[in-house]
Amino acid sequence: MMNYASARSDPPGDPAVRAEDLTVVRGPRTVLRGLGFTVPRGQITGLLGPSGCGKSTLIRSIVGTQAKVTGTLEVLGRPAGHPTLRTRIGYVTQAPSVYDDLTVRQNLDYFTAILTPNRSSAHRRQDVDRVLADVDLTSHADALAGNLSGGQRSRVSLAVALLGTPELLVLDEPTVGLDPVLRRDLWNLFHSIAADRGTTFLISSHVMDEAERCHRLLLMREGEILADDSPDALRTRTGADTVEAAFLHLVDQATTAAREKETTR
Repeated sequence: MMNYASARSDPPGDPAVRAEDLTVVRGPRTVLRGLGFTVPRGQITGLLGPSGCGKSTLIRSIVGTQAKVTGTLEVLGRPAGHPTLRTRIGYVTQAPSVYDDLTVRQNLDYFTAILTPNRSSAHRRQDVDRVLADVDLTSHADALAGNLSGGQRSRVSLAVALLGTPELLVLDEPTVGLDPVLRRDLWNLFHSIAADRGTTFLISSHVMDEAERCHRLLLMREGEILADDSPDALRTRTGADTVEAAFLHLVDQATTAAREKETTR
């Protein structure tokens, strides 16, 4: 497998996302606990951790749809949720966000009219053709979305997010339930877009082998960031052979530290 982490160094300039003391409380539960991290521009950052650790809450905070967020959270130089970010961020949720009774092209025509109302119809058609090619759905353009496979529907959602060439793409577990070949093809697409267009990706997953495909990683557990580093650096730091082993090592360290803290109280 290609060593994606060593393929690029940290780019200069301000990060795409910067968080300091980021906290989210829902009812009696603190979901995110004073997070501090950055997401470099033009790279693929993986947000990894077990289900329920706070990944989706963090993603909603970044795209500006999460309530009761405190601390500092800047996205592309603006406070998260700022109106000017709406056309600069592409967001793909876990569930495909398409209309089943429309064809693939009709879905894209609808969303491009909303996202880029000031572009001419000819330019919007070009945008639709471009994203259909990006996600390899040109041959299915006239198929009803409701008749597509799960993987194809996920690619339609990704195509919607690619409309307008966003600077930041935030993908919430985009490869869950997909077969290994489609997962590989999607990751190749992500790397191609990042390399060719300088697009920043933040991709969440609970599948640890996908960590090896990222330039940088945020490892989460129980609402906290355990690590913010490249896969190579994490393996070196922990003496582990894989990112999964490195993650488990960091979990064990955190658990031991928490127990020691409890015994000293």
